[in-house]
Amino acid sequence: MFKRILLKLSGESLAGASKQGIDTERLAEYAEQVKNIARIGVQVGIVIGGGNIFRGLSGAQKGFDRVKGDQMGMLATVINAMALASALEAIGQPVRVLTSIRMEPIGELYSPDKAKRLLNKGIVVILAGGTGAPYFTTDTGSSLRALEIKADVMLKGTRVDGIYTADPEKDPTATKFTEITYDEVIQRGLKVMDITATAMARENGLPIYVFNMDQYGNLEKVINGEQIGTLVKP
Repeated sequence: MFKRILLKLSGESLAGASKQGIDTERLAEYAEQVKNIARIGVQVGIVIGGGNIFRGLSGAQKGFDRVKGDQMGMLATVINAMALASALEAIGQPVRVLTSIRMEPIGELYSPDKAKRLLNKGIVVILAGGTGAPYFTTDTGSSLRALEIKADVMLKGTRVDGIYTADPEKDPTATKFTEITYDEVIQRGLKVMDITATAMARENGLPIYVFNMDQYGNLEKVINGEQIGTLVKP
């Protein structure tokens, strides 16, 4: 069983079937899944994307200044972090939001040492605001935070049950990998994460496990060692 994890959640998944905003049922399910693993002793750090609210790169393509667009995307991740924190608090799970840029009282300013101290106390830590700098995605922010807090693994919760040879939603002949190396991911051009995030994880030996977070109970299955997704290893 993993002692400390970094859970990466997409903003799109948080939106549920509506594809935008926050689905309260999905939010509650995520919170319950996180609490279920926290109560058995797993230390949980979480990074959430903001694509259900605003995506900086998409905004730039529509005329927004890229830097301002990315800053808006960072704020979107903070909104999602606050929503998940509220859902966790509602079911009795201690949680703290740390932000990459100063914005008290919404959240405390992030530092790796502060995050690790909280994790050691059994408090779920939501790491919001991405890296705090433009031109970086929340994938890269997840790799960075996972390494900074010394997570055993990064768990990437998506709406598909792993990594396939092609997009399974578009290609019915696509086959799933149980395990794959970073070199294979790069050579095959598989879009597991962006290039910067993939290179960072590869160079620092950070394993990533991709699984379907939208299926209730899957997070605990991953923690218990069930093979329901795809492991990306150095």
